[in-house]
Amino acid sequence: MKTLKSIIIIMFMAFVMSPAVEAQKNDIYINPNTGNDQNPGSQEQPLKTLNEAAIRVNQSNGTGAITIYLSEGIYGLAATVTFHPANWHFSEDQRLTIRATELPDDEDWNPGKMPVIISTMPLDFKPNGRQDPLGGASYGIQIETSYVTIQGLRVLGTPVHERPKEGMVRRNYPIVREGRNLDDLRITQCLFVGDELVIPNHLGILASGQGIVVDHCVFYRCKDAVVYWFSDKPAERCEMHHNLMIDNYGAAVWSWTVADDFKFYNNVVSNNNVFWEVGRDENRTYFLSNSIVVGYNSLVNKGGGAFGYGEPADPKRLKYGNDVIIKKEGSLQIERDPTKRNFLHLLPGTLGSDMGAGLFTK
Repeated sequence: MKTLKSIIIIMFMAFVMSPAVEAQKNDIYINPNTGNDQNPGSQEQPLKTLNEAAIRVNQSNGTGAITIYLSEGIYGLAATVTFHPANWHFSEDQRLTIRATELPDDEDWNPGKMPVIISTMPLDFKPNGRQDPLGGASYGIQIETSYVTIQGLRVLGTPVHERPKEGMVRRNYPIVREGRNLDDLRITQCLFVGDELVIPNHLGILASGQGIVVDHCVFYRCKDAVVYWFSDKPAERCEMHHNLMIDNYGAAVWSWTVADDFKFYNNVVSNNNVFWEVGRDENRTYFLSNSIVVGYNSLVNKGGGAFGYGEPADPKRLKYGNDVIIKKEGSLQIERDPTKRNFLHLLPGTLGSDMGAGLFTK
């Protein structure tokens, strides 16, 4: 006898396959306060968890866009949320979108309305089937399909003691893509926040494959911001633009596998330990334009990993346009009042505030 949950999933799949309904047929709504995972996932009867939305996407058959709307609230991830549909296929203009119901450019938006993602699962992930050598790791949201957008989320770390003893680094990776042959992942208008002592956000984005674009995001007091990880070939069509990276105790950019066509522009980096990490072989050069880097201990390093930051690299691996400002000493001024719409953004009229870096695109 089929369970109620299985019947609902079958009904959902039949519904999204119907050619008679409009594009909204594939919308899934989640509300952690009022939702129920036995619901159909409509706006009137939302789901409760992101895990349930992933299950329904992964079990679907067909093609076309699917949009998952996250209402304001706290999304505690007790297990990795993996999107890996075997029989549903996306395309560049028919994407999987995981987004906040309200976005920063909306008129009534404020920072308190951002859905909050926090990982609470055990740190028992086993990379490549082996025990983690540094004491334990976990993934938050794992994307294993092409053509995906993640938009408008507030992403925290995990409430653990990151360095409980010498040689140990316990850590969570909030957004991950492992597939080396996957393409087109965009992460936009997301706020990554951490605290080294209370809720360390070890690394905002760890992504492999091609076409990785990170734009209009804020990384505040994380360890590392973005790692372009592994790829079957040098990762082409990757970009970072209009991002703020403030007070991070690791590195802002890890370009381990990105190709020379990497676009880095309109980014503002302030008070990061290391600005840029290149691959150990130092075989690529990257061009930066219209960006500001103020306050750092090391400009360019090579190698490194979860435990450390490698060693100094050839600074000529980075080339700068005339509109790039690099200053080893100093810091930038940001809005620290959490009631303000521009919370954790550069104060108007101060250095870098005219570059459009941050959550807003308008």
